[in-house]
Order: sequence, then structure tokens, then C-alpha cells
Amino acid sequence: MRIRSGLRRVGAYVRSAPGTYVWLGVLFVTTVAVHQMSPEFEDQFLRQRSTNIHELSNNPVRVLISSAMWIDGGHWLPYAVLYTVFHAQAERWLGTARWLVVCAAAHVLATLVSELALLDAIRRGAAPHSAVNTLDIGVSYALAGVVAVLVYRISAPWRYLYLSGVVVVYAVPLATGRTFTDFGHFISVAIGLGCYPLVRGRGKAWNPKETWAVLRG
Repeated sequence: MRIRSGLRRVGAYVRSAPGTYVWLGVLFVTTVAVHQMSPEFEDQFLRQRSTNIHELSNNPVRVLISSAMWIDGGHWLPYAVLYTVFHAQAERWLGTARWLVVCAAAHVLATLVSELALLDAIRRGAAPHSAVNTLDIGVSYALAGVVAVLVYRISAPWRYLYLSGVVVVYAVPLATGRTFTDFGHFISVAIGLGCYPLVRGRGKAWNPKETWAVLRG
């Protein structure tokens, strides 16, 4: 009975965030597909679905969509955890439509801003011309935007502790690595924070102290 009850709760949770788990299912299928490819074919295949400067110049809509359906590195399980912790919570809170707006805004705008910055660096000679064909796929920009928008889900003063953690997680790599991907992640966080108009009227902010009191009985 306990197992059956637990499975029902899991099923109800998955159904409450359909967009998150459909997307996660697509990532599982594409990850399995990548593992069946030879290294040479995999590189060529993914590069054609990459949001690099070359592909964005020729097929912007196609690669902006397709790049979000593949995981760079092929490790699916960590994303299953991250999607459950962040994406599912945001979708349950905002609703599927608003959650998708946050994901799309972070993914598309951060990609365009970071690639424009890379293009400027190439033109100035600060980056090699070969960078126009760099491999750039994945879902991390959308994830960063959702992580940031969840700041508004938490009540003060816990909100500011969470915000500080988000800033540290994404600012430290930018300050130390200074890659265009790190820059894109930081832009995604700014976009997520800028989605505040979407969270108005979405109910009472979550208070960790109240939740702890309930759990303690």
C-alpha cells in the first residue's frame, strides 16, 4: 500500500508539471541517441544543431529550438534532479505558459547576447575566427533563468539568502573563467530576475520556517 501510495504521489507530481517532464523525456531520448553515435558523427551532428554564430546566421529559429533538446556531455541523471528541483517547482507555481516564457526568454536572449559578444570579440581579434563554429548546445541558460525567477517564490528574509547563493554560483565562474558561456549564464540570471511581472498574483511566497514548523508537527 505504501509503495502504491508513493507511486500515486510521484505520478501526481509529474502531472502537475507536464512541460518539465515532457522536456526531460525528450532529453532522455536524445541522450540515448547520442550514446549510439560515433565520436566523429556526434560532433558533426551536434554542431549542426548548435547555436554558434554560423548556424544562427543561417538557421536561427531551427537551432534555437533544437539546441535546447540536447545535453552537452551526455549525462542525463543530474538534469533529472535539477529539473525536478527547479523547473518543476517553477512550472507548478507559475503555470506552464508563464514558465515557458521564462525558459524561452532566458534561452533565446542569453544565447543571442553571448553570441553577439563573441562576434564582437572575433572582429576585434580577441577570439579566433574558428569560434564561429563552436559547439554550443544545452539547456543551462533556460535553467539559470528559472533558478533566478524562483527568487520571488521565497519570502523575505530567506529570499535574499537564496538570491545571494544564485549570484555567487553564477558570478564566480564569470569572474574566474570569463568564458562566453559563463557570460551567457549570468545574462540568463538577469533575465530570470527581470521576469518579475510574470510572478505577480501567483500566490503567497513560500516560507521555509513555516514549512519546517509543519514538518515538526
